[in-house]
Amino acid sequence: MTGKDIFKITLNLVIVYLIGGFILAFVYSNASPKIFRNNVEAEKKALKELMPDADDVAKMGDWTIHDKHAKYFIAKKGGDTIGYVIQSFGKGYSSYINTFIAVDKDFRVLKINILAHGETPGLGDEIETDVFKNQFKGKDIEHLKVLKTETTEYIQALSGATISTRAVSEDAVKNGVAFLIKTIREGGNANVEHQHN
Repeated sequence: MTGKDIFKITLNLVIVYLIGGFILAFVYSNASPKIFRNNVEAEKKALKELMPDADDVAKMGDWTIHDKHAKYFIAKKGGDTIGYVIQSFGKGYSSYINTFIAVDKDFRVLKINILAHGETPGLGDEIETDVFKNQFKGKDIEHLKVLKTETTEYIQALSGATISTRAVSEDAVKNGVAFLIKTIREGGNANVEHQHN
């Protein structure tokens, strides 16, 4: 192989890589705004489902958990505060579980919603079932503990998915509720970004 052949091959590869790069940049520039819009719509829908009685759910601030940016909101009806919603993340078996938690004014869980995860199909993905999510209703921070035995007082672990169960219950939900209690009840500054790991 001559130097001229090596130059031709190199030039061809550079051209192919440049064309591929331009195609990827074009696809990303067109898809990115759509992905952002879809995420905003999914968030609005989740907030409405979590606080159906509220006529206004407004962002209060930002916080960080597991180095992930998250938000929290205040829910009002007729100008009165009826509760709060917080986005939180739990470190699961194979993913970070993006969770939204609605609480009442006393910081008791009203409802949770799993927005995204990558847990194992048939095991960890059971965190999306109503049977699992309904266990959280009415629980205060002291009762967000996972038990492997049958319980209604605490959170019952999903069979074969204890790590995913704990990631939602004792990580995402419990830490989210604890942050709200510290920030709102105990008078922390609601507009400052907080770090929690």
